[in-house]
Amino acid sequence: MKILVTGGLGFIGSHTVVELQNEGFEVVIIDNLSNSTTSVLDGIVAITGQLPLFEKVDVREKSALQDFFKKHNDIAGVIHFAASKAVGESVENPLLYYENNINSLVYLLQELQQKSNANFIFSSSCTVYGQAEKMPITEDSSIQIAMSPYGNTKQIGEEIITDVAKVSNINAILLRYFNPIGAHPSAEIGELPIGVPQNLVPFITQTGFGLRKELAVYGDNYPTPDGTAIRDYIHVVDLAKAHVIALQRLLNNKNIEKVETFNLGTGTGSSVLEVIAAFEKVSGQKLPYKIVARREGDITSAYANTDKANNILGWKAQSTLEEAMESAWKWEQKIRS
Repeated sequence: MKILVTGGLGFIGSHTVVELQNEGFEVVIIDNLSNSTTSVLDGIVAITGQLPLFEKVDVREKSALQDFFKKHNDIAGVIHFAASKAVGESVENPLLYYENNINSLVYLLQELQQKSNANFIFSSSCTVYGQAEKMPITEDSSIQIAMSPYGNTKQIGEEIITDVAKVSNINAILLRYFNPIGAHPSAEIGELPIGVPQNLVPFITQTGFGLRKELAVYGDNYPTPDGTAIRDYIHVVDLAKAHVIALQRLLNNKNIEKVETFNLGTGTGSSVLEVIAAFEKVSGQKLPYKIVARREGDITSAYANTDKANNILGWKAQSTLEEAMESAWKWEQKIRS
């Protein structure tokens, strides 16, 4: 079966391509290379022995997307990663996020609703919960006002998909990620931010390697045990495997509803200082960091209740925080060598 992966050269997308190919799927990647490079294809080939088909397409360009679907009219499923994804950047440049994340989704769904049957996996986020009132967060937790334009685009995206699925042949699964980190154990692919990293772990590994002077820890006065913000950090390979399982659920008509939602996390919250400590343990070195003011758009705490994904999808995160940090550090060392 031919599966389209939008943003398939990105961090989570590339790891998902690997897992899809390992399961025997034929993968087509489209990516506009705004936050990735074609060198990722070499890493995918090194791991799987297969070169996925790649086309440079910007999902925001409606005519280019129409041309793509005319050419590839046998797509059995779509996993949609193509989006901007940094909370801080979205606060600074909200229109970029609304254009990238909403327009591209609408154009993609317009193509899919013309098909007699369409299976769609949406890359959503725990940011849809805002600052949840209770931990751990379940799929039934109320959707709070988004704390950032990024989170808002994910809320709006979920609403758009739900509305379109009601009046079309689209079946969808919304996967609400917590915080993906790490790299493939082969160190052939991993997180490769262009410019200054927006996410915690690549900033840690770049600082550990000496590319950055020190890590900025945004706030130490949160109401948490050590004062720093708490997140649920999930190994990217565990996350990628969940996408394949969710896709197979749709392809095998196992879904109970037209649109289903699952949290993807470990079920454990870790503070920023705990992530730093895990890095120091696996790297054997002290990490220079300084405490700075809180960052607008950040919440205090978010970690998942994963019972639904565990019981219905039969999926469970396998890797520990230290294993994820070790793979991220191995990847950083490889790309700088």
